[in-house]
Amino acid sequence: MNAPFRICFVCTGNICRSPMAESVLRARLAEDGLDGLVEVDSAGTGGWHEGDGADPRTVAVLRAGGYETAHTARQFHTSWFAHLDLVIALDSGHLRELRSLARTAQDAAKIRLLRSYAADAADTGPISEPHRASGHGFDGDLDVPDPYYGDFAGFEECLELVETASDGLLAAVRATVTARTVATAHAPGHDTDRHQARNPHPPREKESA
Repeated sequence: MNAPFRICFVCTGNICRSPMAESVLRARLAEDGLDGLVEVDSAGTGGWHEGDGADPRTVAVLRAGGYETAHTARQFHTSWFAHLDLVIALDSGHLRELRSLARTAQDAAKIRLLRSYAADAADTGPISEPHRASGHGFDGDLDVPDPYYGDFAGFEECLELVETASDGLLAAVRATVTARTVATAHAPGHDTDRHQARNPHPPREKESA
């Protein structure tokens, strides 16, 4: 059986944007029947709010959207790269910080900006190929703005941006998980292959007398 595909969203303090993205993607995965194959988490680049719940305004917009709201903030650590498949930054500042924490090219290749998936939600390319919005690079125009110092409308806008990007992210995750499952099923020595080698012809059902 394949290990789960593991994703971690990262923002600054892990109380506004990344918990929002975590809740939205988890809901999308459940709707798509992938929740048993993908694990989703979130963290902050700093530990200022470690142990706290999500910002009350985040909780409010998530509840209004019908999303899960349970959350405990924590800080991202370099050692996590080893067990994660995808690390998603909410803005270009987080992207730079995460790249500075990556010790290997393999770790760095796991880092993406969330809104880089928003350009074409129908694109089902594998995650190994970076998703870049047409005409944009990994810079500020792909940021999910920090709503912390603004009003409630900023949190609503943040959720809208996250939801739009999550559609494209879901498509990419689905393609990657499906490809991984197919590759494992056809790998030499897989249990299915061994069974078929021992039993090249499936047993026929006995006809009733």
